[in-house]
Amino acid sequence: MAQTTGADVVRQASTLSILWGVLLIICGILAIGSPFVAAVAVNVVIAWLIVLAGVLHLIVAFQAHSAGSVIWKLLVGLAYVSFGVYLIMHPAIGVASLTLLLASLFLIEGVLDVVLFFQMRSVGGSGWILVDGIVTFVLGLMIYMQWPASSAWALGTLVGVSMIISGLSRVMISLAVRKVAAAAA
Repeated sequence: MAQTTGADVVRQASTLSILWGVLLIICGILAIGSPFVAAVAVNVVIAWLIVLAGVLHLIVAFQAHSAGSVIWKLLVGLAYVSFGVYLIMHPAIGVASLTLLLASLFLIEGVLDVVLFFQMRSVGGSGWILVDGIVTFVLGLMIYMQWPASSAWALGTLVGVSMIISGLSRVMISLAVRKVAAAAA
C-alpha cells in the first residue's frame, strides 16, 4: 500500500481548490456576459432560501408551548413561504427588489466608510477606506438613479465580478500553498 505524505494531501486538496477557482472564474465570466440571467438565478436561490426559512418557521411553530406563540410563528412561516413563492413566480420583480436593496446597502456602506475614514484618518493607509467609501457610494447612487433599469445589469454583473475575484483568489492561494508544501517536502 502506498504511503501518502502531507505534500501529496496538500497537492490533491490544492488541485481541487484550483479546479473550483477556475469554475468560479468561468461562471463569473458567464454571469457578466448575461447579467440578467445571473440576477434571475440569484433571485431564485434567495427565493428558495426564503421558502426554506418559512418551512422551518412552520416546523418550529408546532413546537411552541403557548397558543399565541404557535399562531405568531405560523403567520411568520406562512409569510416567508408566500413571499418566497411569489419571488419564484415573479423573478423580474424579485430582481428589481434585490437591485434596489443592493443600491441602498451600497449607499449606506459608502456613507459609513467615509465616516470611518474621518475617525481613522491618522492611521496609515486609511485613505483607501475613503476611496472605498466614495466608490461604493457612487456605485450605489448609479444603481439607484437608474433603477429599475439597472436591474437588468447590476446584480448579475456584481455577482459575476465577485465570482471572478473569488476564483482568482482561490487559484492564487492554492498555488501558493502548493509551492510552500513543495518547498517543505
